[in-house]
Amino acid sequence: MINGGLAGCHHHQIQSLLLFKNEFDSRSCNRRDYFNGVQCDNTTGAVTKLHIPSGCLTGILKPNSSLFGFNHLRYLNLSHNNFTSSSLPSEFSNLNRLEVLSLSSNGFTGKVPSSISNLSLLSSLDISQNELTGSFPLVHNLTKLSILNISHNHISGNIPSSLLMMPFLSIVDLTGNHLTGSIDIPNSSFSSKLESLRLGDNEFDAQILEPISKYTTLKDLDLFYLNTSYPIDLRIFSSLKLLTNLRLSGNQLLPASLSSRSNIPLNLENLALSGCGISQFPNALKRLQSLKLLDISNNQIKGKVPEWLWNLPRLRTVSLASNYLTSFEGRGDVLENSSVKILDLALNHFTGPLPNPPLSINLLSAWNNTFTGNIPLEICNRNSLTVLDLSYNNLTGAIPQCLSNFRDSLTVVNLRKNNLEGSIPDMFHDGASLRTLDVGYNQLTGKLPRSLMNCSSLKFVSLDHNKIKDTFPFWLKALPDLQALTLRSNKFYGPISTPVKGPLAFPKLRILEISDNNFTGSLPPNFFVNWKASSLQMDEGGRIYMGDYNNPYYSYEDTLDLQYKGLFMEQGKVLTSYATIDFSGNKLEGQIPESVGLLKALIALNLSNNLFTGHIPLSLENVSELESLDLSNNRLSGTIPEGLGSLSFLAYISVAHNQLKGEIPQGTQIIGQPKSSFEDNAGLCGLPLEKTCFGTSAPPIQTHKQEDEDEEEGEQVLNWKGVAAGYGLGVLLGLAIAQVIVNIQALGSFRFLLLISQCLSNC
Repeated sequence: MINGGLAGCHHHQIQSLLLFKNEFDSRSCNRRDYFNGVQCDNTTGAVTKLHIPSGCLTGILKPNSSLFGFNHLRYLNLSHNNFTSSSLPSEFSNLNRLEVLSLSSNGFTGKVPSSISNLSLLSSLDISQNELTGSFPLVHNLTKLSILNISHNHISGNIPSSLLMMPFLSIVDLTGNHLTGSIDIPNSSFSSKLESLRLGDNEFDAQILEPISKYTTLKDLDLFYLNTSYPIDLRIFSSLKLLTNLRLSGNQLLPASLSSRSNIPLNLENLALSGCGISQFPNALKRLQSLKLLDISNNQIKGKVPEWLWNLPRLRTVSLASNYLTSFEGRGDVLENSSVKILDLALNHFTGPLPNPPLSINLLSAWNNTFTGNIPLEICNRNSLTVLDLSYNNLTGAIPQCLSNFRDSLTVVNLRKNNLEGSIPDMFHDGASLRTLDVGYNQLTGKLPRSLMNCSSLKFVSLDHNKIKDTFPFWLKALPDLQALTLRSNKFYGPISTPVKGPLAFPKLRILEISDNNFTGSLPPNFFVNWKASSLQMDEGGRIYMGDYNNPYYSYEDTLDLQYKGLFMEQGKVLTSYATIDFSGNKLEGQIPESVGLLKALIALNLSNNLFTGHIPLSLENVSELESLDLSNNRLSGTIPEGLGSLSFLAYISVAHNQLKGEIPQGTQIIGQPKSSFEDNAGLCGLPLEKTCFGTSAPPIQTHKQEDEDEEEGEQVLNWKGVAAGYGLGVLLGLAIAQVIVNIQALGSFRFLLLISQCLSNC
């Protein structure tokens, strides 16, 4: 009998568990969490199960670790800890009673020790998501093995001929390695219990397909991105009568195998053919009456979507994104009676009115098409709708007031870059679940609806490039999770500081873009002291992108226009951990608050085209992550703080068209700037300007002491320091924008991604 926790554990076993914990940095793991995954045998008191919580241990797993003294262990899970630079100790073979061994996502390096094959009782072995190298590990002695996962390592060479003949093996995942060759099977009949085989993202060629087709017990087959030299014929899998999941994305397919007469497995429930070079809608799918998930995105399919697709009785998830589709066969209500819940039509050439969505729709993504007309009111009758993304179309008319029907379900509304008119409906009820509202680049007028305060989960609000006329929405500070607010290019007016001249008190705001409006007034010295944001690259749910709301089947990503380094760019993935401020193009006056220096990880600050006076704050030299600084077209005086020359990430600076004087700081980042960054400052001299400071009477570089002696500036600095002492450092963690751009280039700008691999596992 086995009890949970420490029940039944002998005291010396508890001491050994503590000894093992103390071999590592375990500060992120408290005692209770650590022992939650322990089970002991009531009779012997020996530990039989050990499941270390994720992220609990950091350090090197050594061969003499006390772990290898738990020789009664039957279940061991060390996954998702940090043993980086550790090799897999051969001493795992000491644990010869193990039935389950999971070592995934630990950073293990080197070869898999041959002694692993001594664990003859193993039924499940998972060493995935590490940095393991060498040839295929020896597992031929593991005759009881049912599950084998070595995916996402650097294992090379051939698959052993005996592997897929093991008597109990049912699940094999070898995805994402450097495996080559084919699979040898005996000529005579053989018995197999193999149900799931995943070989994608390796270096096999098409010769592997015929042997696979003989494993007639297969239900799940994943062969994405094989190194095939000729198109794959889907008909080769016709013998797999039990097959329900098939993923061939990233391979070229033989067109004839997609025709209506093609003999393909009829029991398929999940089929992923993304990026397969398909040019015509595959009519072979018409016979798949059990189909639940279909992904034929990223192909070259032209013309109309056939009407029969929506008649498949069990269809739930459909991605047609990134093709050349133009319209739908049938009437405007052709989709209504479909059973589809998740529908992705993005990045096609659809024209005409948006069809009425299925009655059961949960997510509708139709962005980047040419749909016209009004948003159909029928959308408001889809009670399960969670994500509505109709951005980048030519839709007209008003935002439907009836969207207020979605009291509990609607999470994302993205209507960006259409031609919508009227005001934003005051439609948000108390307890609304909305997290993203993006209506940027339309023709919207009126004021912001005060009912937005009812959306306590709201994180991202983008209203840029409209005609909204209102005062600064201080009342949005009541939203506890608001992280990004974009009001750029509207008709907002009035002050952006409160009448009491206190800090801008938004609890989690990191991105504030209010440029090109009619904001006026000055900012108090303590304006930025209450800015707070996460210091982690991921939020508490492990997500790194805003808009990723942890749905198991899709990921939505927010879009942000960012004015950076003098350029205007659209960012398709908004990270959860960097901060930007853009107040440019207004009529703000007075001195720039010294408290801006508290934002030590700010990556972009744009205060250009205002009426700011006084000196450039000395505290800016503390903003060590700053990459883009634009103070141009103001009335700033004094000298450029010398500390700006030492900001190692500062890739762009512009102080042009001010009243600055003295020598330009000669840091590497500043010398490389163009002359235009410093032009129209009659008193400036030094590189990159042609005007030399040698032999002139240019004033010396401004120092902290001189600044404090200036009565007006000294008062501001002292006020800022006093407030900072009272409030503490509201530090923001910023990421280098270069890394942001790398992420955009590497991952693309798609804001809706079907997580096909995960769905194939869980559907």
